[in-house]
Amino acid sequence: MAQVIPNDLPSLGQPFSWATRAGGVTFTAHGPVQQDGTIDTGSIESQAHLTFENLRRTLAAGGLTLHDVAQVLIYLTEVEDMRAVDAVYRTFFDAPYPNRSTVVAKALVVPGMRIEIVAYAAPSEACACAATNSPV
Repeated sequence: MAQVIPNDLPSLGQPFSWATRAGGVTFTAHGPVQQDGTIDTGSIESQAHLTFENLRRTLAAGGLTLHDVAQVLIYLTEVEDMRAVDAVYRTFFDAPYPNRSTVVAKALVVPGMRIEIVAYAAPSEACACAATNSPV
């Protein structure tokens, strides 16, 4: 069973946990949720920054950093937002970057919400096989 990772993000009253860990992997999803539980519906830059900051804070609560992120899935409502999101993304992640995929969706759950992300992370020592180019 997955272990819930406690953090300081607000409860939204929905049936999900901000982050869980199973098999040494942390699973987490974020949007532009402010500390009071409201959604930032401002500029894409503001929404992206808040979304990635929420990810950073949640990972820290679980003893991880952004360097431990292996994959990021980004959901946008406007393809034109990709350039701005990339600029914000580069302020949070350094090369070598996590694996990433971006999907443009018709809408997200809250009107005006333009970004949501899913991220998977594991402690760096759990990924030692990648550093040695070992197939196992």
